[in-house]
Amino acid sequence: MDPIRLGLDHVAFVEVRLSDTREVALTAFNAAVAMVPEIEQAHMIASNFDYLLKIRTRSMAAYRSVLAEKISTLPHVASTSTYVAMQAVKEDGALAQL
Repeated sequence: MDPIRLGLDHVAFVEVRLSDTREVALTAFNAAVAMVPEIEQAHMIASNFDYLLKIRTRSMAAYRSVLAEKISTLPHVASTSTYVAMQAVKEDGALAQL
């Protein structure tokens, strides 16, 4: 599947801070993340936040909806910070066509 050909060329990275990081909370968050199709990748991070998510949508408006209706309502989410990608330079181990 080529997400660009499907019109999914808006990419945002989201830092997620959880309100609870006990194992049961992490398990609940991980299970819920797996159910959100717009979340392309999810990584637990050793930092001042807990997870880094890669979100792929059709537009900024679609992303805002995903953030408000899906990501912010995931179990134990305390806060989020968004970084919008302007251009992919390298993806899937290969340089992106510039």
